[in-house]
Amino acid sequence: MRAVPAESARPPRPPRTVAAPPRPGGDGDARYRTGRAGARRWVAALVAGVLLPLPLAACGADGDADDSAAGSGIGVGSSGKDGDVRATERRQVAKGGTLRWAVEAAPTTFNVFQPDATEATERVAGAALPALFTLDAHGEPQLNRDYLRGAEVTGTEPRQTVVYKLAPKARWNDGRRISAADFRAQWKALRGKENAYWTARNAGYDRIAKVGKGEHPGEVKVVFAKPYADWRSLFTPLYPKQAMSSPDAFNDGSRTTLPASAGPFRLADGGKGGEGEKDGKGEKGGKGKGKGKGKDKGGKGKGRERTVLERDPRWWGDRAKLERIVFTKVPRGKVSKALAKGKVDVADVGDDAARRIGSANGMGGPRRPDAAKERSRQEEAKLRAERRRKAREQLGAATAEQLGEYEVRRALDPAYTQLALNGSRGPLADVRVRRAVAHALDRRALAEQALEGTGLPDEPLGSHLRMTNQEGYRDRSGAVGGEDIDAAQSLLADAGWKTGGPLAEGKPGAGGQQSGHRHRKGDGGEGGSDGGPAEPPSTAVSPQAGGRAAYRAEAEASVVRLTAAQIARVVDKPLALSAPATEQRGAILTQAAHARLAQARGSDSERSLSRARAALRTAEKVQATAAELRTLAADPASAVRSKNGKPLALRFVLPGGKGSAQLRETGERIAQMLNDVGIRTQIKEVPGDSYFKDHIAAGDFDLALYSWPGTAFPATEARPIFAKPQPAADGSLLVEQNYARVGTDQIDQLFEQAAGELDDGRRRELMEKADTRIWAVAGSLPLYQRPQLVAVKRDLANVGAFGFATPRYQDIGHRRG
Repeated sequence: MRAVPAESARPPRPPRTVAAPPRPGGDGDARYRTGRAGARRWVAALVAGVLLPLPLAACGADGDADDSAAGSGIGVGSSGKDGDVRATERRQVAKGGTLRWAVEAAPTTFNVFQPDATEATERVAGAALPALFTLDAHGEPQLNRDYLRGAEVTGTEPRQTVVYKLAPKARWNDGRRISAADFRAQWKALRGKENAYWTARNAGYDRIAKVGKGEHPGEVKVVFAKPYADWRSLFTPLYPKQAMSSPDAFNDGSRTTLPASAGPFRLADGGKGGEGEKDGKGEKGGKGKGKGKGKDKGGKGKGRERTVLERDPRWWGDRAKLERIVFTKVPRGKVSKALAKGKVDVADVGDDAARRIGSANGMGGPRRPDAAKERSRQEEAKLRAERRRKAREQLGAATAEQLGEYEVRRALDPAYTQLALNGSRGPLADVRVRRAVAHALDRRALAEQALEGTGLPDEPLGSHLRMTNQEGYRDRSGAVGGEDIDAAQSLLADAGWKTGGPLAEGKPGAGGQQSGHRHRKGDGGEGGSDGGPAEPPSTAVSPQAGGRAAYRAEAEASVVRLTAAQIARVVDKPLALSAPATEQRGAILTQAAHARLAQARGSDSERSLSRARAALRTAEKVQATAAELRTLAADPASAVRSKNGKPLALRFVLPGGKGSAQLRETGERIAQMLNDVGIRTQIKEVPGDSYFKDHIAAGDFDLALYSWPGTAFPATEARPIFAKPQPAADGSLLVEQNYARVGTDQIDQLFEQAAGELDDGRRRELMEKADTRIWAVAGSLPLYQRPQLVAVKRDLANVGAFGFATPRYQDIGHRRG
């Protein structure tokens, strides 16, 4: 990958809750390198904000409080899997006002094709630059008639030819017409032939043979060297030729400004900021011109705290309703505080902030406003008033009043959380073990837990290439199979991992729960190991497949080895560690926890809810311990599967931090499910800022949770995630973005065929076949489509949880009345 020069410290932006992947030849395991083409294809998608441990890795939580359960009273807005923006006709939207939009990081560049582009970069480009095609709510590309009269494939022989017919009024705001010269400059910069351009992707542009004028005025003709099905993804956004004309212009010319724009908004003061108060205060609700005492900080990188867009008077389309949009840098951990002080009008939020907003608005119960349908209006009004009173007591009167001005708009995010299984070495190099893991999981239960209380569909995701609300979505998970404990145990036995075999001697543990052993960075591991398990024949393509890794030995050592005396305690001391006594205790604790949870939900007390959920988690751990002890009492050697005297133990890496609490809860439930088939997991929490770079991209894990973005163009943009890793001449492994390191030649061929297939129906068939094969190799197990929660001032229209849809910035504004 030639994303940035080797000496540059600028990493690509991560998928939403993870740190950025390493540069090729940079940080991380030198044996694994990301491929040049793959990074270019995907960095731009990641810029849009995904890879959750929401993944992105996973997460879009605000992270300033424990949001371990997606629970009660989330917001007050409506919800819909396709988006919720309070769609309003333009005539019902007032003119004027300033919108303050929170973004996690300030833009370090205004060029979305650079590796260090951010969400703010994408937002600015969407409001100020041409988008030839936009996406609708189902992720389908639509011709943008503000810029084009038409665009079509006019021929396929001898080569595919696409003709763009430009709108007559389409001009840059410096007065020059948008022309073939702009298309040509962008193609030359992004085609990948000159390493001097610090590009993040070249997908599609590398298939173009030439770009020139069409036969008629206002036409641009693009001729492809190879057929390219996803041609609608190209030239969006389109930059003026001045920004693409040379490596210097591309690399540095758009870092602090744009040489020209062509949208409903333009950068104020050349991108260095606009006048306004430094603390973000303006007229109530963000209205007014926001005049104040000073100027925003300008310049590069960290200095730009606010990026100001202003209405462009030279825009020929529907006039922007707002006067200004101010993108304000608000780190994830400070979003709730910014909302409580009314400093922003729009912000992505996590579960905790959403519940606070719901509480301030008098909403309660696990299903938010849905419960109101069962009550009369008078009863509901009385109940909400009481809840608002409690919110004022808990949050403070000023905070509750301020949060009451917001509502939470919800949609299914165009991104999914997955369980990645590292197939490059260890037990998971055997596809039978990976499939056993898939059979051990109850994906429906995991989805229901993650989406509880959001009011959104909680079905598990059945595709790697399409989201549930996209055209052509099909559940292909049957290729690996659903929850089936018997099938999982049979696969493990067939792979040589047996129950009842002796474990190699090691330092005895202290007894107790073995499943999901937690190890935080810096802690010492339990037990010891005198070596690793005999590896099964590897199906991975890594030159290092089957080799020993430090994390593998640590995972094995985490399995508790009980002495004969300890086993005797299990059998002979029913009041100490006996399974019946532990099971009875677990049942009592579970019953009490559910009662506390029901009472807490009725009281709308956040503290009570948090304590009740903690009590339930404790009860679940006791029940897991009881299951372990039952197994041990029946057959001490069968508590964990083993092979050649070594335990079947996997390291499960998860990100630390409050913003990833939901992800860790999902991980713990997965660990419990794997325990039922004799697979032990060592849960290792690592700092969130190093989670992706030092562990996922470096291959330092067996299991991991993170997210990938959905896409309208899977044949092109999803290919690097599932491409078969290739050995390089220097002994490294080129994995592109396939961090599970599992792939096949057949999958690669299907993606290549689909990328060049111009028939929509045939291309869809190829993608379905590819998805089926991806499920079958079991390197990536999609769990659920993430929720998108956005706090928005109540009177704002046409903004919120967009889902797949491209925002129409010119339609955003304050509702009349």
